[in-house]
Amino acid sequence: MSPEVSDLLKRALALSVDERAALANTLLDSLETTNESVAGSVEEAWDREVARRIEDLKTGKAVTVPWEQLHRELLAMVNER
Repeated sequence: MSPEVSDLLKRALALSVDERAALANTLLDSLETTNESVAGSVEEAWDREVARRIEDLKTGKAVTVPWEQLHRELLAMVNER
């Protein structure tokens, strides 16, 4: 990650929850394609991925991490750069 992106991420994480959600939605919207068939296949791929991840959680193959812990780890990673 470039220093510019690290700085941007650090500043984005300092935003309020509502501001971060709005920013995330805007960024995701900017990635959407106008090609319907590609968009459909991407959506189908995400649906399969979500189903796989849910199954991994149900079977214990994956574990969750509390947001507070993840947030601390992400901030530490950003601050190291």
